[in-house]
Amino acid sequence: MSLFVVNSVGQGSEQRSLRIGTGRSRGAAVMASGIVLHIQEELTCPICLGLLTEPLSLECGHSFCKACITADNKEPVIAQKEERLCPVCRFSYHPGDLRPNRTVANIVERLREVKVSPEEGQKRDLCVRHGEKLQLFCKEDGKVICWLCERSQEHRGHHTLLMEEVAQEYQKKLGAALERLKREQKKTEMYKNYIRKEGASWKTQIQNEIQSFQNCIKRLKDILDIEEQKELQKLKKTEENVLRTLAESEEELVQQSKLVSDLMSALEHRLQGSAIGMVQDVNGIMERSNTLTVKEPYTPSHERRRRVLKPDLSRILKVLNELKDD
Repeated sequence: MSLFVVNSVGQGSEQRSLRIGTGRSRGAAVMASGIVLHIQEELTCPICLGLLTEPLSLECGHSFCKACITADNKEPVIAQKEERLCPVCRFSYHPGDLRPNRTVANIVERLREVKVSPEEGQKRDLCVRHGEKLQLFCKEDGKVICWLCERSQEHRGHHTLLMEEVAQEYQKKLGAALERLKREQKKTEMYKNYIRKEGASWKTQIQNEIQSFQNCIKRLKDILDIEEQKELQKLKKTEENVLRTLAESEEELVQQSKLVSDLMSALEHRLQGSAIGMVQDVNGIMERSNTLTVKEPYTPSHERRRRVLKPDLSRILKVLNELKDD
């Protein structure tokens, strides 16, 4: 009887050890497969959605198949010098800025040698920690979890829903957030155009004032040479200060535009990926998307323009009167 008990216990221990070992192997395989698939996603052309072929990269860091990014560049040399926009982040570039990325090409070549079976591909939907299917969504943490995660201390007491119930909801929310950011992006373009027009207007009017004042001074050059120099210095300083202020405002808008573009790119990446990738850690990106707002730039008022550009004629007339009296 004792011998039977010992053997039974020994067999149970062996079975538990076997299950534990199998679970660890399965978890390791899931992680390895997930890494390979993640690399494959990073090396996917955003245009054709296939692995990069003869990859060309922009200064913004995005890479594309040579055939995809140059498909519409078969134009005269003059037209090719025109500014274009990156299909992912809207970063401006010229066709001549495209550079072959040999490092990415080598990685893609190695990746093509790796054969991922359909069964391994399905492991993307398995929990890395437990190896169970990811089919629940934790609202508090914004994470996709398995049924064992739901029963763990980490998620105890949290509200969990089936993936199918939340995927459509967050697809609408992320889509709405993306549309809002697109509107904010349009605002940055509108503000940038306004600043550039303001700068051109200020510059033109100041130059006109300088020319007008110079024409007046030329008629009285022998008498008003010193007054001319004073007024020109004032106008030049005004031009420098105003254009510097407008340039600073434009630079601030460029930074805001980049933040909006980066967030738009992140949202587009989620919307183009799987449902799991779309809602994984979604709370943070939703909060940033809903709070990011482009600030209206500061520009000097037109009242100030009239005030600072008006020459001090009273002082000049006083000098002329004094000379006349002499």
